[in-house]
Amino acid sequence: MIAPYLTQKTWLHRVGAGHKLLALAVISLGFTQLYDGRGLLVATLAVLAFYLVTIFGHWSRLRLYAPLVPLLIGIGALQAYASGWELAIASIARLVAMILLADLVTATTPMLKMMDALAPVLRPLRRIGVDENQVSLAVALVIRFMPVLLNEWTKRGEAWRARTGRRPPLRLLAPFVADILRLADHVAEALDSRGFSTKRSKD
Repeated sequence: MIAPYLTQKTWLHRVGAGHKLLALAVISLGFTQLYDGRGLLVATLAVLAFYLVTIFGHWSRLRLYAPLVPLLIGIGALQAYASGWELAIASIARLVAMILLADLVTATTPMLKMMDALAPVLRPLRRIGVDENQVSLAVALVIRFMPVLLNEWTKRGEAWRARTGRRPPLRLLAPFVADILRLADHVAEALDSRGFSTKRSKD
């Protein structure tokens, strides 16, 4: 669930994509090793402070993640019921920190640079006949299209609430998935027209 690339330059734009992805992986791994609720909360607040001083228009950008709030609340409630509030707070803090860190990377890294950074890591896949360039493109597209999908689902939910005054039902999921598949077809055609055909020969 990542918001779009930030065109207004920050100092983080000048850091290489590979370094940012590596830092993201290392810091995220570090967060998975933290279990103390207070420590995780402090670390998450530090990440939030870093985010706020780095990203221009941060509040409007953070609003794009509003659809995640019910999911976080649900996860926290389940964790609290199963294991207590301390673990619930730790889990939510960890997720929020990772989302903010991932957004820092995608906000300041163009998709092509992200692909270039991922391609060498995925190069061993050539041994089993997989084109690492296509895999890196797929990963970058998934990251970039998440805000589009979130926005579409939010608009559907708001339209349903405006008409009925009730929460959107699960039956809205079927037409939503159908629209996603149509969007995927359009994107595939656009990529083919630009030389990214899955049928083209490997370099």
